[in-house]
Order: sequence, then C-alpha cells, then structure tokens
Amino acid sequence: TPRFVGPYQIIQRVGLVADRLALPPSLSNLHDVFHVSQLRKYVHDPSHVVELDDVLVKENLTFEKLPVAVVDHKLKKLRGKSIALVKVLWDAATDEATWEVEQ
Repeated sequence: TPRFVGPYQIIQRVGLVADRLALPPSLSNLHDVFHVSQLRKYVHDPSHVVELDDVLVKENLTFEKLPVAVVDHKLKKLRGKSIALVKVLWDAATDEATWEVEQ
C-alpha cells in the first residue's frame, strides 16, 4: 500500500501551514486541505506510477495496511499483568515498524 498518492497540483495556500489540492473526482470524499507536513515534493520518475484503484480507501477514509514481518517480541508488565507485544514491520522499504499487542 503506498504511503502517498498523487501528484496533485497545489491550487491555494490556506493560512501559513496548509495547502488546498486539486483532487480528482474519485477522491471527492476527502477533505482537500492538507498540512504541509503531509505533503512531499514530487520528483518525476516513470517507475512511480501507482494506479489509484490499487489504494482501497474505505468509507471511513481509512485503508488496510498488511504486516510484512514480526521482527521482535517482548513482555510488558502493566498493573501486575504481563502483556505480550510484537514489533510488526509494516513497510520493508522504509523500515516502518510499530509495537502491537500479540493476537
């Protein structure tokens, strides 16, 4: 699942730290103003073409990200109970990993 989709043209500066984007009709369910920290400068590369249909945005504006691997585990004590945690690698390209409760 891609972290970013686009590129989309910035059509207006909104305040000091937000921009309004020209989004396609297929993304009409999204708010069109984004904080600048959520935007990235686009560097053209023909291999970066991502079909919008590949990003399955749900009605509540979320998408499912599947884990790549479990890279670590530990037990955490909380109020006298042991909670099993696993470190899940979500994106091998960026080494994005988070601690999650083991299921």
